[in-house]
Amino acid sequence: MLISDKQKKILTLLADGEFHSGPELADLLCVSRSAICKQLSGLSALGIYHSAVSGKGYRLDKRLELLDEFTIQGMLGEHNKALVSALEIHDTLTSTNSYLAECSQDNACSGLVCFAEHQSAGKGRRGRQWVSPFGSNIYMSILWRFQQDGIASTAGLSLAVGVAVIRALKTYGFNEVGLKWPNDIYCQGKKLGGILIEVSGEADGPCAVIIGLGLNLFLPEIQGQTITQAWTDLTEMSGEKLLFRNKLAGMVLNEILSVVNGFEFAGIKAYVDEWRSYDCLKGILATLFIGQQQITGIIQGIDDNGLLLINKPDGTLQAFASGEVSFNAAT
Repeated sequence: MLISDKQKKILTLLADGEFHSGPELADLLCVSRSAICKQLSGLSALGIYHSAVSGKGYRLDKRLELLDEFTIQGMLGEHNKALVSALEIHDTLTSTNSYLAECSQDNACSGLVCFAEHQSAGKGRRGRQWVSPFGSNIYMSILWRFQQDGIASTAGLSLAVGVAVIRALKTYGFNEVGLKWPNDIYCQGKKLGGILIEVSGEADGPCAVIIGLGLNLFLPEIQGQTITQAWTDLTEMSGEKLLFRNKLAGMVLNEILSVVNGFEFAGIKAYVDEWRSYDCLKGILATLFIGQQQITGIIQGIDDNGLLLINKPDGTLQAFASGEVSFNAAT
């Protein structure tokens, strides 16, 4: 569903979370009061809910902070600002990763950054949908071009990006966050965010990498009902304190740029020790799914190349490069 220009204007007016009367909104948009009601009623499909109170008007159920390029850019260090070839903010996309994949095929420059207020078909790992209500969370992708050593130079990149996200969250004040191999952000056994790396190019030449991040700031309960795993958001973690979405988006982007720039030379080894300090799976009994294969054992962290180590019931220690880890958060 696309958001109309009138709906975007209404949201901008209601973003403060305060009541605004129907006549006030109608006058500002030069439309009828019934048109205001109709435009608002169509927003629930985007995950935006409102209240209507006689004598007061309309109010969003949750204050909205729309993305702002100037504020996001202002959170970047001077060196990292130079790494951004362009920063785009879209009202709605199928997914930020899909959009940048198309841009990459059209020879877009390295350093193209894309944010979206809403994704109609947000992408998670293994074809899962990433629930993406309008204006609530961070949906971001970065196009980065690696010039040397081909696809092999990107090995372990998702782990390094995870380190960058944790750095930003800790700087913002969220300390009870960790990483679940290979690319999930977790808090107290619940998923907070996810990283999706998509690579195209040559085995031993230039390649293009799309680095996608979905991070939950506020996920409405009705939207979260479609998620099949335990999840949380930063609003719940903060105890309902006011969060500044643009500030956090800029901080996360700044840290990711610092990691991605030069990664093809530093590699995952530069981030292994720090990743281990954020590991929320080590010592836990878990099952790794690789296609139809299941491997159950005690997670022993990662090796120096970022591979998952599992101590199997027969006592052998085995390393794995890919797979999906399932565990009981209560253990």
